[in-house]
Amino acid sequence: MAAANTDVETEYWVKRLSSGWRSATLGNADLVKAQYVQLGQELQSGLERMKEVYQSIPLLLQVYITKIHVTVAQTYLDNNEGKRICWKICLLNAAVYAAWKFKRFQPFMNLRFMHHPLSGMSYTLLTSMFSHRSLPHLLFNCLALESFGAAAVHYFSKEQAKHQPDQLEATPKWHFLAFYTSAGLFAGLVSHIISTKWRYPRIIAQALSTSKAATTTTATAAGAASTAVASTAAKASAGEILPSLGASGAIYACVTLTALAFPETEIALFIPPTFPIPIQWGVGGMLMIDIIGAARGWRVLDHWAHLGGAAFGIFYYVYGPDFWSNLRENIEDMEDDVDAS
Repeated sequence: MAAANTDVETEYWVKRLSSGWRSATLGNADLVKAQYVQLGQELQSGLERMKEVYQSIPLLLQVYITKIHVTVAQTYLDNNEGKRICWKICLLNAAVYAAWKFKRFQPFMNLRFMHHPLSGMSYTLLTSMFSHRSLPHLLFNCLALESFGAAAVHYFSKEQAKHQPDQLEATPKWHFLAFYTSAGLFAGLVSHIISTKWRYPRIIAQALSTSKAATTTTATAAGAASTAVASTAAKASAGEILPSLGASGAIYACVTLTALAFPETEIALFIPPTFPIPIQWGVGGMLMIDIIGAARGWRVLDHWAHLGGAAFGIFYYVYGPDFWSNLRENIEDMEDDVDAS
């Protein structure tokens, strides 16, 4: 779907610009510039419509509102596509976070926006990616996404530029959305498998071993014992296998991909403030903490999801750009075959 949307947008902008350009000289930069111009026009039109809406309020208030609108619109326009798509994801995360704050929504949010490995529901692997219950968790993930997500988009654009003019790309946003979503799903799946295929069987085995001391001789007593074992296992699993939520797995993929794509980069924490260090040192330290946390069973963070996301980022750095380009080529070939028939 993402590759098909990319092809549709690219074809639209190529056709729109081809009347004024020779096809041999048309490049990705030209497509991006044309979209920048159109975005500026749309933001200007939006400002004019807003002026009509609040023209009845006091003039001084109009001035302040207009100034805020212009500042936000200009900031949005001046930043690249990577920043914009990350901001949109952050806004979605903020909307889900706001839903958590309404008490009447919490039963629904607990069921639909947290992934409980033993619930039997698979779609919560996706919805939980955009769910944060605490403000620090939301802010930290959004700050990381704005930095490393934008860097990942820049890397995708740089790699795609190697294929022009044979394969143009009007926007990298669909590529990034596919990468981000796939990384989050893979990270959640790693954590899910560890919980259901490793932790849960161990809990059942432990519960069974503790029940062997109470040997029964009647069918009624045996049934009562098995029920007690199931109840004990259920209680133990509830404390041992916790539900998961958050975008950390997908962000870890962005982090590891950025570290490999731009090894000369330096990073520093915003909260708490730290001195800049090479990105590979920082990422290596983070991964070491997660490896230790996974090995020792620490439960504050989902270390297995972090490691799954990091592994996906490494894999995608090696194989992702070529896979994306080949996927787009295959879709274009299929469309050509359909048109020919």
